[in-house]
Amino acid sequence: MTEPVPAQKAPYEVKVEAGKKYFWCACGRSRKQPFCDGSHAGTGLAPVPYEAQDSKDVWFCGCKASGKKPFCDGTHNSL
Repeated sequence: MTEPVPAQKAPYEVKVEAGKKYFWCACGRSRKQPFCDGSHAGTGLAPVPYEAQDSKDVWFCGCKASGKKPFCDGTHNSL
């Protein structure tokens, strides 16, 4: 199993739409951060699905080390 690669050392602010499903990149290799583009193939890692209940701004983890995946919990501050 391969460890995730930090995509950036800060979260991604994204306006999500109610009822829409998103797939957060857990491996850090996607070129469409913070979302999956299939680059995890062969890593043993998989994207994390998230369905927005409300339309609002959310903060997706960019360092890939959050304890609240797919959301930022501030872990990037200690990396």
